[in-house]
Amino acid sequence: MSAEGNLELNTEDLVVLQKKKRSERTGERIKRRPVHGVLLLDKPKGMSSNDALQKAKWLLRAEKAGHTGTLDPLATGLLPLCFGAATKFSQLHLDADKRYEAIAALGVKTTTADAEGDVLERRDVNVSDELLQSVLQEFRGDIEQIPPMHSALKKDGKALYEYARAGIDVERVARNVTINDIAVELIAFNAIKMIVKCSKGTYIRTLGEDIGEKLGCGAHLSSLRRIGTGSFDVSQCVTLEALETMNEDERLACLLPVESLLEGHAHVTLDAENAARFLNGVRRRGNWLSIKEGVPVAVFGMNPEVLLGTAQVIADELVPGRLLSPQDIEQILSK
Repeated sequence: MSAEGNLELNTEDLVVLQKKKRSERTGERIKRRPVHGVLLLDKPKGMSSNDALQKAKWLLRAEKAGHTGTLDPLATGLLPLCFGAATKFSQLHLDADKRYEAIAALGVKTTTADAEGDVLERRDVNVSDELLQSVLQEFRGDIEQIPPMHSALKKDGKALYEYARAGIDVERVARNVTINDIAVELIAFNAIKMIVKCSKGTYIRTLGEDIGEKLGCGAHLSSLRRIGTGSFDVSQCVTLEALETMNEDERLACLLPVESLLEGHAHVTLDAENAARFLNGVRRRGNWLSIKEGVPVAVFGMNPEVLLGTAQVIADELVPGRLLSPQDIEQILSK
């Protein structure tokens, strides 16, 4: 074949490749299907949480998907993705405690409190282990944080980062967050490693910056990795690269069941008659004495056991909460 023929072939291949990439981005010509469960994704650095979600959704050919709270593009690590019926309970992990591993570079303060921002100032670093441990006492338990301008929090219907990009600084109200546990060590004369367990809404960038201020040298995050949320751990995660190498059955096998989101719920199983009434939103009366009033309950049907939804016990009655549809249940049982 002539060189010109090779060029034509390569050009044709390029067109096919571009069409494939466009198909991946838009989901066109992809036959969607019902998928139910939770995928623990190890989000890569440089990708937004929504882009990671859309990629995983495309790989699974899922009809419906959502995530349980975003990670900054700079951050890596655990991002629980919910598919199908699991999206009904995603709010539960928005509220869950989180665990992070971060590196803070000392002596440099940036506009975004991380490595993506412009340098605001540089200061000398003179930090000892004794000083570091002394400063940490101020960052345990309930603390206040002022949300960073480069965040998705909204003011007057507009994300703060939009104001920041326009060079506008707006007043922000301090928020109460809880640092359940924090361990920090010097890993170089100008860097510290932090392991943090905290409540929802905690900004690790702000935490690193505030610790840097208390140390007298300033700081910004050079890396951030979420290693846990609720009972989920980053060791359970799968990467997008790994998913791409799998066949469809292997991808589906990576999904955790919908009920994995119901950590801390009491467990009730109903017979067929009561299950049918419960799914119609009818309160069920029974012997729920072992369950304290107000405690969240995961309700299952039997033979085979399958999640029906959530409830709570009020005056010895099982009061329905978020319910799966009969179609959801049929699809879960048929997989």
